[in-house]
Parts: sequence; structure tokens; C-alpha cells
Amino acid sequence: MSFIEMNGASLERIIVDDELHVGGLAEAGVQNDTIVRVNRQGDIEVRRAEGWDVIGGLLGDFAERIRRETGLDWSS
Repeated sequence: MSFIEMNGASLERIIVDDELHVGGLAEAGVQNDTIVRVNRQGDIEVRRAEGWDVIGGLLGDFAERIRRETGLDWSS
């Protein structure tokens, strides 16, 4: 599976109101320096001590928003 990793601050800049299904990044435990990743399907995962945890998803043209924000492309 391919992902683009970023920090919580970058995710906060690209996310739109109707995309996160947990009630907000802070409620999901995401802070500015938290490591997060998004897969090609738009699933948002946060790095926890025991592994990755899905906290919501992105909609629409999220791939372009991610590339613009991070300068990164998909990696596996």
C-alpha cells in the first residue's frame, strides 16, 4: 500500500471540515508534531506506540492538496 507521511500541522492545513470523522484532530490525539500518513484511498492514520490507527478520511482532490502541502509523492 502507498502512503504520504506528514506531521499533524501539515494535515491540519489540508483537511476540510467534513473530512475527519472523529470530531477533530485534537480529539483524535493529533498534535502539530504527531506523525500521520494518508493512503491512496484517503484514509488518515496516526502513529501510535503500538502501530497505526485509522482516524478518518479525506475526500475529493486530496492527493493534489497533499502534494502541494508536503512536496511528496506516494511511497510504499
